[in-house]
Amino acid sequence: MLKQELIAKNPIRHLNSGAEGNISSRMGLVISRAGLGKTAILVQIALDSLLNGKQVIHVSIGQSLEKTRVWYDDIFKDIAEGCKLSNPYEIYDEIMRNRMIMTFKESSFSRSRLEERLNDLIYQNIIRPGCMVVDGYDFATADRRIFEDLREMARTMDLQIWFSAVSHQDDQRTSPEGVPAPCHEISDLFDTVVVLEPSSGSECIDLNIIKDTAGNVTGGLFLQLDTITFMIKEGCR
Repeated sequence: MLKQELIAKNPIRHLNSGAEGNISSRMGLVISRAGLGKTAILVQIALDSLLNGKQVIHVSIGQSLEKTRVWYDDIFKDIAEGCKLSNPYEIYDEIMRNRMIMTFKESSFSRSRLEERLNDLIYQNIIRPGCMVVDGYDFATADRRIFEDLREMARTMDLQIWFSAVSHQDDQRTSPEGVPAPCHEISDLFDTVVVLEPSSGSECIDLNIIKDTAGNVTGGLFLQLDTITFMIKEGCR
């Protein structure tokens, strides 16, 4: 299988259609209880953007650089084996030249520090991202103004940004669209929201797309996350 065939057949394209052609500024959110696969989805979104020739920054909060790299290694290996790529290592080496990982300690992450580092990279012509994923941000203490600023930054830079957030079973608060706490009060700032929930009919995880004002998600799709490989499938019952 060629790289172009992989892009066309990858189920994540349904969520990440902004990776194709011109990027439109967009903020996306993947939210669930701990341990259901949020990081795996962010990595697959990032890989899809890389395969489409976009530059990507992965912001990892509270996780080491090496552990984040392993996520990419493992998920790409599963993609390559599942799709029987003829030249997987050549493709991987090519796209990884367009990925940069930034790590922050939880106590040191802030919008101003992130923007400062981004501007330095762009000014030095090191990387100009079309996609950024932010994994590990603590939404429990989230300040609305931070996300308003990030949304404006995405618009200015023509950038799509995807976040992961942890929900808690004992907190039943939701937004009018059904976005669970702790993101319920800032749900209007996200164009696309995906909630991960265990499936009642299988061992897989359902990807429930409860909001998509950007119009970038394919309508009528049914996606699940395989709990063994953490790969997105078009139904894995």
